Amino acid sequence: MRRFEGRTVVVTGGNKGIGFAMAERFAAEGANLVLASVEAQVMEAAEALRAKGAQAAGVVCDVTDIAAVRALYDAAEARFGGVDVSIQNAGVITIAKVEDLTEAEWDKVMDVNTKGVFLCCQEAIRRMRKTGRGGRLINTASGQARDGFIYTPHYAASKMGVVGITQSLAKEVALDAITVNAICPGIIETEMWDYNDRVWGQMLGTYAPGELMAEWVRKIPMQRAGQGSDVAGLVAFLASEDAAYITGQTINVDGGLIMS
Repeated sequence: MRRFEGRTVVVTGGNKGIGFAMAERFAAEGANLVLASVEAQVMEAAEALRAKGAQAAGVVCDVTDIAAVRALYDAAEARFGGVDVSIQNAGVITIAKVEDLTEAEWDKVMDVNTKGVFLCCQEAIRRMRKTGRGGRLINTASGQARDGFIYTPHYAASKMGVVGITQSLAKEVALDAITVNAICPGIIETEMWDYNDRVWGQMLGTYAPGELMAEWVRKIPMQRAGQGSDVAGLVAFLASEDAAYITGQTINVDGGLIMS
């Protein structure tokens, strides 16, 4: 399918993990891609897509900096003429006991995961309203937006905030033909989940690397961790015309781990 031929998709946190899997899916369906990350590796990720024949650009962007966010969407407009789909996927996590959690950790996680989502949505909406052709906003929340976990109150709060932003904006821009939805990935094989397995494993007991992850996976009805492609399939649907009447929703993609 080439559902996104001629359409421009911005993906923050697009250089690796779930974000890059999303970018690969949209590239395969004909989209123009703008990948953003605070890491310079984003340039290599864009080059990897171009090597496969995709139209792709990389932009180094700190999503907590409003000037950098504006420059990101300026770059998308300059390169491809506008923004049709904006995916707010950049995110960070730290893990600490409540009495050890620092103010700096709290601020960083909230800034990237929540403020960053809002700033990108704000700028994308501004551009979409200007063109008058509508658009799609898709925000990455987390299973912790449904069910907070031990040692990560700041992360759970940040992702619950993403759900609130999603619902509020969906109501505000509905008449502009802009939909706003969120996704809640579960346990996905990524660098972040390698970190989770290692650090939570140390804090929760004498787990060797991989043992805690295996224990978590056994609780998933499908009995496997997810892949980035599992998330990308849902995101591509939400960005498509088939999802034109879906907005303000938060959808789990976790193999049935959380059913609510």
